[in-house]
Amino acid sequence: MNSTQILEHKLHRPFDYPKRSWKFYQEWNKAIFLHWEVAPELIEPCLPKGITLDIINEKTWVSLVAFNMNNIGVRSLPKIPHISDFQEINIRVYIVSEGKPSVYFLSMEGSKKASCTILKALSKFPYRFSKMRRTKFIFNSENNKFKDTFNIEYELINAPVKKDAVDLWLTERYAVFQDYKNYLIEYDVHHVEWPMLKINIKSLNLNYPRFSHLINNQPDKVHYSSGVQVLTWDKKKY
Repeated sequence: MNSTQILEHKLHRPFDYPKRSWKFYQEWNKAIFLHWEVAPELIEPCLPKGITLDIINEKTWVSLVAFNMNNIGVRSLPKIPHISDFQEINIRVYIVSEGKPSVYFLSMEGSKKASCTILKALSKFPYRFSKMRRTKFIFNSENNKFKDTFNIEYELINAPVKKDAVDLWLTERYAVFQDYKNYLIEYDVHHVEWPMLKINIKSLNLNYPRFSHLINNQPDKVHYSSGVQVLTWDKKKY
């Protein structure tokens, strides 16, 4: 799809996208979603001031999303091939800020040092480098500094997910809020509704010591998506 076609798909959004022009393009491809339901009191200490935890059915969730970041770049400018394509793993929680159901990142890892350095400087997101390897149905990651490991082997089931209210709550999020120094930054994003397939986890070895009280080797929900094309607006500060 081109950007005009992407923008035409908006009925699935919980709020409208900004009226000003978008600035960045990227693709989130071959995305593995692992979700854990957790008690709100476990997440609230992780959040900065100005951000409210989002809750559904008296619980909240933490998600690990592992995917291919592709073709990231600034609107109307040529892509930089080595920088624009890499693997990413993020760990996110679900929040509300400025009246928008959004996400907040506890962790962001990328498979290329240069990409992490540049994106951290430009976006102010907490990117860090981890060694990653991905084949058709395997995704491995290791970070010696933080002692983080993620190893998954999976198979796809050729059947779409019949999304329930929690599935939509987890995946249809169109803003990111992040703390940086003494202020908050916001990025609005837009894409079509995530296409979701069922996935069977054959093996999962996950160890993030800082978040061991939140995530483990038995997620409560799993999803897989072939991916979405994403338009992002420039950041706002609060």
